[in-house]
Amino acid sequence: MEKISYLNQPNCYRLSNETVEAVVTTDIGPRVIRYAFRDGENILGEVPDASIETPLGEWKPWGGHRLWAAPEASPRSYVPDNTPVEFAAQGERAIVLRQPTESPTGIQKELSITLADEGSGVRVVHRITNRNLWSITLAPWALTIMQGGGEAIFPQEPFRSWDECLTPARPLVLWHYTDLSDPRWTIGPKFIRLRTDDALAAPQKIGIANKQGWAAYLRGGTLYVKRFGYLEGASYPDYGSNAETYTAGSFIEIESLAPLRQLEPDESVEHEERWYLFRDILPADASESALDEMLRPVLSQTR
Repeated sequence: MEKISYLNQPNCYRLSNETVEAVVTTDIGPRVIRYAFRDGENILGEVPDASIETPLGEWKPWGGHRLWAAPEASPRSYVPDNTPVEFAAQGERAIVLRQPTESPTGIQKELSITLADEGSGVRVVHRITNRNLWSITLAPWALTIMQGGGEAIFPQEPFRSWDECLTPARPLVLWHYTDLSDPRWTIGPKFIRLRTDDALAAPQKIGIANKQGWAAYLRGGTLYVKRFGYLEGASYPDYGSNAETYTAGSFIEIESLAPLRQLEPDESVEHEERWYLFRDILPADASESALDEMLRPVLSQTR
């Protein structure tokens, strides 16, 4: 673990092994602001100059990875996190980041980041604690801003014929502004794909019940994969979504959600993601069959 300056934040910590590095900041957050091969560019997006004015103050996306509480609402979701966080190293390649309790919401957010000793694996545990004097209902919501110029990839459920199964496979959730005829979408029998386009500023978003437990982002031959759980029968936010993606222009996010939980005072809930990076991932062409052939052996390494 090494203290560095990154993204104009002077008090950052880099966790690294021989393959990859992850950088967190203690000046804002909690945030992971870099994840990359040691000699490579950041797969996470960097938007330090963007901001949104809210009744609670200036909210900045900053870039990288953050923790929210679902369901989304304004201004509740946009509590600024522009102030320092507590942190504690947990060995050479692990750190815990703990935000002060948000005064408008009474919740406290925490990230625990652990880098594997070898390879590209990162374990990110998201923890929300209710510091109110009454119970609240929420779900941890993990949002990762990716660097523009790539394509998000979400799995469809495995094909089963009409003779095999008459019941539906899972929900596909649309927002009022979702337009499935938008050229950024590619929807096939195996994958749902959403690419960025600098020339198309109109936002697009979907949510799904992702029972396969993974989502990916492919950009310039670098593949980012995140793994997360799905609990059958649990109540998830947004009409049953445990995975969502959003884009507007070059901005794109890959998101996972835990089930909704009622938290009593001082009770916590956790949500885990596992991240992986692969390089030189180049499908033979843009077809779904080529993408599937490329992904199958890669995904087998993330289980």
